Amino acid sequence: MRDIVIIGHKAKTDGDFSLNDLPGSAGRMDILCRCVSSALFLSFGMRRDVNVHLLLLGEPDPGKIIRFEGLHLRYLNPDERSSGSLIQKALKKDATEQDIRSTPGIWIRRGDLSFLLSKFEGRTLFYLREDGEDIRAIANEIRDPVFFLGDHVGVTEEEEEQLLKAGAKIISVGPLSLHSNHCITLVHNELDRAEAQRGESPGEIERWIEN
Repeated sequence: MRDIVIIGHKAKTDGDFSLNDLPGSAGRMDILCRCVSSALFLSFGMRRDVNVHLLLLGEPDPGKIIRFEGLHLRYLNPDERSSGSLIQKALKKDATEQDIRSTPGIWIRRGDLSFLLSKFEGRTLFYLREDGEDIRAIANEIRDPVFFLGDHVGVTEEEEEQLLKAGAKIISVGPLSLHSNHCITLVHNELDRAEAQRGESPGEIERWIEN
C-alpha cells in the first residue's frame, strides 16, 4: 500500500465553491485535484493500492480530512472538475470525528496532521523536500510508505517539526522545486521501477475507459 497526504492550507472546508473556479473560490483546490489524479491514475488504469488523504485547513471550518481509497473508488475521472465535484460532495456531509462515506471510496472526517501521524504510526513516513535524500538511493528499500507533501504554500515550520518528531525521513525527487502533483508522479515512477527490478508484480490496477 502507498498512502499520500497533501496538506491544503487554503483549501475550502465547506462545499460552497464553484467547480468553474477551483483556484479562486475553492482556495487552490485545483492543486489538490491534480494531486489526486497523479496519485491514482495510470494512462488506462487506476492504482488500487494507493490511498490519498487531503488535509484541508482553509476557511470556514478548518481541520477536515478527505480520503480517496483507490481500492473502492468509483465515479472518478482524471480531470480536475471530476475530483473537485467529489470533494465538494464530501464537504457537504456533516464531518465528525468518525469516518463518513460520501461516495464509493471517498470518506470525510474531522482531523489534523497530528491525527494522521497517529493513524500511520508504525509505517515508514517520508517528507518531500528539495534538500532531502535522493529517492533513487533508497527506492529499493521502501515498503508500505506514507508520503507527505505541501501545497503551493509548502509545509509550515510547525508541520515540519511534527513530521520530523514522528520520524519522517526527508527525501527528494530532484534538486529543483516542483509542483506537488509532479512529485507524486516521480515518486510512483521510482517505486514502480524498483518493484520491477525486484521482479514483483505491479500494484493492483483496474482498467479504465473514458466515457
